[in-house]
Amino acid sequence: MKAETKLFTLLGAFFAACGIAYGLVTGWDEPVGVVALLLSAGLGAMISFFLWKAGKDLPPRPDDSPDGEIADQAGDYGEFAPYSWWPLWLGLSGAIIFLGVAVGFWVFFLGAVFGVYALVGWVFEYYQGEHAS
Repeated sequence: MKAETKLFTLLGAFFAACGIAYGLVTGWDEPVGVVALLLSAGLGAMISFFLWKAGKDLPPRPDDSPDGEIADQAGDYGEFAPYSWWPLWLGLSGAIIFLGVAVGFWVFFLGAVFGVYALVGWVFEYYQGEHAS
């Protein structure tokens, strides 16, 4: 986790420097950009702190070692649903929901109905059909 910790530390420092520079350039008259950049810096710092703290408690990973090989990371990475169409429908219903926020709430509610249907379908995918356990 050393590389990730360094990455998010650098991101936090970068956004902090950008926030201060933005504030100086605008004369601190436009607070939204400064706040957004400083909050991004805080987010990078929080993630960096979490990864540093978790990295102390966990054993070192093969990619943290300079002598690590690609084969050291071999193995299963999880179980994924084969040929699942539910993420597509969930993404489309999410797009309809966000469109509804801009266009009208009736579109939002239509997208929410489709979104609930797609979410339930994705959650219970392994309880029916070809991949039922």
